[in-house]
Amino acid sequence: MAIHSTTGRLEVKYPVIIERGERNFSAYAPDLPGCVATGATLEETQRNIRDAIELHIEGMREDGLPVPAASAVVFAEVA
Repeated sequence: MAIHSTTGRLEVKYPVIIERGERNFSAYAPDLPGCVATGATLEETQRNIRDAIELHIEGMREDGLPVPAASAVVFAEVA
């Protein structure tokens, strides 16, 4: 977590999984069930999931629900 230098808001980096489909990309945030996005390109998908996460968290706060902490990310190295 960090404080954004311009907005002064707390920033959290949530892990995101992006998958390539036959004609597009899809993404989801495992820590935020139901938070998904799609896009025609990888870049569009990244923008869309970022927006989706912001809206998802905003909705949770409005509903009085706790916002989950971000999980750690570990990569499995294989040869």
